[in-house]
Amino acid sequence: MSILKIIKEPDPILRKKSQTVDRVDENIQRLMNDMLETMYNAPGVGLAAPQVGITKRIIVVDCARTDEPPAPYKMINPELIDTSKEEIINEEGCLSLPGHYADVSRPSTARVRYLDENGNQQIMDTEGLLAVCIQHEIDHINGILFVDHLSSLKRNMILKKMVKAKKER
Repeated sequence: MSILKIIKEPDPILRKKSQTVDRVDENIQRLMNDMLETMYNAPGVGLAAPQVGITKRIIVVDCARTDEPPAPYKMINPELIDTSKEEIINEEGCLSLPGHYADVSRPSTARVRYLDENGNQQIMDTEGLLAVCIQHEIDHINGILFVDHLSSLKRNMILKKMVKAKKER
């Protein structure tokens, strides 16, 4: 397994809609394992393929607390098929916007359909942090960042800081 480079905003790849994965093979499985290793190393609780420069509809998440054993999910072509009307507010951050956090309102539960690492279709009902994390990562494969859920003032402040940081790198 390898640790991959995490792409930072304002890289245009983060704003592209990702392509559907047609076939689950060894390369896709290796990519998901590398993404998990990269996410754990960062550290984070979710990572989408565009964040490592690959415009494929692949996400990995693990919302287990530090005192719990890892509980990773590898999802190919994930799609939300139902969400609750009830919303919860969580402070979100993003490995592609390091050091920036904001409260985001999202549905508190979500039903997601996806292919697992073996290419088998799965449907999973999620709630709380896992539901939020999966929604955040699905946004990534649709070219949406968590700051897009904020007021234009808050979003622009964060994005300006990211542009400035890129110029300084």
